[in-house]
Amino acid sequence: MAAAADDDELRRRAAALREVFGDSSDSEADDLPVGGAGREQWRWEAVEGVRGLWLCAAFLSADEQSRLLTAIRREGWFSDARNQAMRFGDLPSWAVELSVLIHEAICFGDVRVGCGLELKNEDEDACPLPSDLLWRKPLFDQMIANRYEPGEGICAHVDLMRFDDGIAIVSLESPCVMHFSRAEQEVPICETLESVHAEPTKIPVYLNPGSLVLMSGDARYLWKHEINRKPGAQQWGGRELEQQIRTSITLRKLLPSPN
Repeated sequence: MAAAADDDELRRRAAALREVFGDSSDSEADDLPVGGAGREQWRWEAVEGVRGLWLCAAFLSADEQSRLLTAIRREGWFSDARNQAMRFGDLPSWAVELSVLIHEAICFGDVRVGCGLELKNEDEDACPLPSDLLWRKPLFDQMIANRYEPGEGICAHVDLMRFDDGIAIVSLESPCVMHFSRAEQEVPICETLESVHAEPTKIPVYLNPGSLVLMSGDARYLWKHEINRKPGAQQWGGRELEQQIRTSITLRKLLPSPN
């Protein structure tokens, strides 16, 4: 009965997602999920070398990306030279429905781990998010929307400990490469990109428009992540990526305040 109720809730929220991103008359409306139907593109890959780091490259279709960007622009956050907006607690309706879509992608997507082996994510070890995080209520209650001009990125850091395990990042517009490197200590670290240090081993992850990254466990606490978009720094497949405006949505869950 509980499983059926959960399925009914997912279907209800998927219908709400259509309302946020477009109605059934739209050409791509059938791409929006109801119980995972029509979502063959949801394929999860475990990033080798970083335990707890998962990538869903085709999380959002091109049409869904366009609708999401329209919803973000309607907020008016990025006017007056502002490039970041934070929300806590009550998130915009489209962000709530984006969280639902992330939940569905985890529940219904295919998982690829090692040597191209594909599994349905019924196995806890093969799930992009541990079950205790996947079924928490709400899944996320804090959001950051960022707009990056060409050349702007993020310094190497571990997210603040005020946030729970399980962090999602949705990438829109310009592609980029995010690098992961071992944290020196389990506290937030932020070094300027100009700092000169012995270069640590970095694991690159290509974030195409519409991709979703999930970080939990080691990836969330023991690895720093950064995006260096200075000239010459964004290399993938033997070529330099052309840098344009990039928008990202980060979703997190606040830890309860200590008594």
